Amino acid sequence: MKSEINYIAVEGVIGAGKTSLVRKLQVRLNATMILENHDENPFLAKFYKNRKRYAFQTQMFFLISRYKQLEDLNQESIFSEFSVADYIFEKDLLFAYLNLDKEELRLYNEIFPKLAQNLRKPDLVIYLRADVERLLANIRKRHRSYEIDIDEQYISDLYDMYNEYFLRYNQTPLLIVNSTEIDFVNNEDDFEELYEQIFRQDRTRIEYFHPEGKALL
Repeated sequence: MKSEINYIAVEGVIGAGKTSLVRKLQVRLNATMILENHDENPFLAKFYKNRKRYAFQTQMFFLISRYKQLEDLNQESIFSEFSVADYIFEKDLLFAYLNLDKEELRLYNEIFPKLAQNLRKPDLVIYLRADVERLLANIRKRHRSYEIDIDEQYISDLYDMYNEYFLRYNQTPLLIVNSTEIDFVNNEDDFEELYEQIFRQDRTRIEYFHPEGKALL
């Protein structure tokens, strides 16, 4: 398959289904897959228990981890036509502004731009926009131990921040998917419909996709 879209990044709030979609795309495209190292972050569980105390350690671990993963992307693409990731590097900045205090953010902002300028931009970003109720249901369903202490207000704050960010996003082609009422993991018709939208030839730079599906909660 020849395509102008070779590097896809999937974004969304915690519980949106980013990794699940990336795994399905990886199988379909035989792509190089890049996943966030949540399980390797030694501060994450502590952060959800005490966000103020552990925000900076958690943030810096993710920043360096994400940079190292994406820095190798050009070399990996030699061996595979497609690459799919379950995040964009800029998401790190969103979490930093939400969680860091003034002095921590000042230090963070000295580092982030120097790293970001060296990284390849995706050919397409997919933003999975699910409502807070669906996000919380997905989080509960997957039973990750370090997510037990996530509270609804934190997810709601992230939801608002993501929506505001992608409302103004113009760095790459963007596909915003209303994913509240679909289940692209278990419903193949939902996945096929979304897949067709991703590789649609007449897609414009910014598109909104509102599928009519039935979510399986």
